[in-house]
Amino acid sequence: MHQSDSIVIIPTYNEKENIEKIIRAVFALDKVFHILVIDDGSPDGTAAIVKVLIANEFSDRLFILERKGKLGLGTAYITGFKWALERDYEYIFEMDADFSHDPHDLPRLYAACHDEGNDVAIGSRYVTGVNVVNWPIGRVLMSYFASKYVRIVTGFLVHDTTAGFVCYKRRVLKTIELDKIRFKGYGFQIEMKYTAYKIGFKIKEVSVIFVNRCEGTSKMSGGIFGEAFFGVMRLRWDGWMRKYPKIKTE
Repeated sequence: MHQSDSIVIIPTYNEKENIEKIIRAVFALDKVFHILVIDDGSPDGTAAIVKVLIANEFSDRLFILERKGKLGLGTAYITGFKWALERDYEYIFEMDADFSHDPHDLPRLYAACHDEGNDVAIGSRYVTGVNVVNWPIGRVLMSYFASKYVRIVTGFLVHDTTAGFVCYKRRVLKTIELDKIRFKGYGFQIEMKYTAYKIGFKIKEVSVIFVNRCEGTSKMSGGIFGEAFFGVMRLRWDGWMRKYPKIKTE
């Protein structure tokens, strides 16, 4: 039995080229992590690959939740967060399936929370410059200036607010009112981090190198980016007017 205090949530839609590779890469680490795949009805058979791995090799540390249709990145993570909170995981991670996030950085995010006492650890592309490989320049600029925009509008001093490589301590997700998180794409990532900051949790950015996917198709769209752009103004308004919950403990 591979016990772990940590669960890595990986949302998937048509990731058959990557999913087995990323699962094996995480399980090859010295630190033991469990994995929860949230699959949004991938027609390419992604979920079937995961279920074979569960049945044949990893029944005690690999799990899957299947949803019908593309319901959004944010709702996938909220579903995964709730699943993890129903169990005994103390450290709950977000990570992409496509190797844009290096599995070898998972222990670094874990250490930032477990060893250094932070509540949230962000795998940051921008805390030490621009650490992005093989992205089209337009997408680099869009992502970089989106984070700059968030900092200017909200005063939230995190360099990579749209990052999707994150470790949350259990108490963060227990305190955030998950059903009140509104956004689904880039906006979801910003809203989660900003809410944790407004509640008073300690956040650290851990410098990582982000590598554009080699296989499969990107799920980024202009609509997702637009949600973040206009949603930031609403977050700023919330920051003035909303009463945030107090930190909860077990």
